[in-house]
Amino acid sequence: MALLTPTAERIEASDAALASLPGFSNHEPGANEFAVLDPSTEQRIATLPSRDPAWAVEQLGVADEAGRAWAKTTPRHRSETLHRVYDVLIGQRERLAFVISREMGKTLAEANGEVQYAADYVRWYADELLRPAGNFRENPAGGSTILTRRSPIGLSVLIAPWNFPMAMITRKIAPALAAGCGAVIKPASLTPLTTLLTVELMVEAGVPRELMRVVTTKDSGGFSEAVLADPRVRKVSFTGSTGVGSTLLGLAAKNVIKSSMELGGNAPLIVFDDADLERAVEGAIQAKLRNGGQSCIAANRIYVQDGIADAFVEGVTERMAAIKLGHAIAEGTDLGPVIDRRAVDNFSALVADAVDHGAELRTGGSAVPGEGYFFEATVLDRVPSDSLIANTEIFGPVAAISRFGTQEEVLAAANDTPFGLAGYVFTESLDRALNVADALETGLVGINNGVPSNPAAPFGGLKQSGLGREGSGEGLEEYQEIRFYNISRRESN
Repeated sequence: MALLTPTAERIEASDAALASLPGFSNHEPGANEFAVLDPSTEQRIATLPSRDPAWAVEQLGVADEAGRAWAKTTPRHRSETLHRVYDVLIGQRERLAFVISREMGKTLAEANGEVQYAADYVRWYADELLRPAGNFRENPAGGSTILTRRSPIGLSVLIAPWNFPMAMITRKIAPALAAGCGAVIKPASLTPLTTLLTVELMVEAGVPRELMRVVTTKDSGGFSEAVLADPRVRKVSFTGSTGVGSTLLGLAAKNVIKSSMELGGNAPLIVFDDADLERAVEGAIQAKLRNGGQSCIAANRIYVQDGIADAFVEGVTERMAAIKLGHAIAEGTDLGPVIDRRAVDNFSALVADAVDHGAELRTGGSAVPGEGYFFEATVLDRVPSDSLIANTEIFGPVAAISRFGTQEEVLAAANDTPFGLAGYVFTESLDRALNVADALETGLVGINNGVPSNPAAPFGGLKQSGLGREGSGEGLEEYQEIRFYNISRRESN
């Protein structure tokens, strides 16, 4: 399969964006360094220091001191600062998008979309922090008034994943700054460059550098053990796998650190017979292929009712077969590379196992030979429930479709998982849409909508998909402590 390749002008522009990074270097990594690779080419694009746990603990002290000063600033000051951050980030959209595409493999069009999405979290919290917080109420027994207020929780540790290297950072750092907290930030070692550039731009916009300390490291375990053992840390926010999240919760428990965990997913997408076929196909493509399927809310198990199944599978197959693979920054690319070779090998194994169990391969199904981590957009029909792909978070461009007869049957299958992050329902019946959404054991549901995420919505899951929420007013509360004052009152003449 021929892959789309970028023009010399785009390569030059993206190289310039990388070279503009603070402290940029691209030499052969030494003993305490690591390389960042371009998934489109497997070539090294930067070399960064792998910080040891002791250095990370030093950054806690810097961020804690700065955070205590930041907490004393006025809400108006913090709001205006975050609004300036938004303007700077949007003003540097092209530069940020190139860095995202080169280190993560997201198409340039999607990378531009991520910049907007990430900046929208900054703008949301710039406004949200000014909205009323706290309350007052009368003591039911009389004699006093109870006043509640919110204060910054304090020093926060923010651990981000590789799949949305800008949005997952701003979704954490924006509410932390809005609440009045300092933070130590650890980006994924696969995609640290976007974080470094984003934080540098935030500093240019007026956020104190000491308030946001970035730790690049390959020693994730050592980092977590060291910083979460420090009594100054009062909050940890992590996005990643359930296994790692469980380990972090164990570490956080020792000092009773408030924890937000956005963990694994296994999202069901359900299409009923009465769904609008065109909208269902489009929604399924969006929910499956956003970020090349490398999303925690990607449609993982697609269930289609018997009456519409053939037409739906035909429509999805036609769309997936037309997908153009190419270098992330190449013009016209619909699907870029996945994150690494291990992911490619995993998709190959899942597809082979599904076919061995009786699934029908409708299109794709193969890794693309040559440099880069490419896998074809793939459709599997009639996927049996005992195949690996029906019980695994795919995290890639493979659509696994099963068929069902009744609503009761599909709800039992959809909820038969320890995860509960996202779900999708396509139907023209309002009653069915709401009833099924209520019955799904997930934290969010897209109803006739393949892209449900929004900065104004509380993002998070149920069961082993996590704790806490990001986005919305609830996301700000994750970085606040609720306190109350009981004010005694006596009769006056």
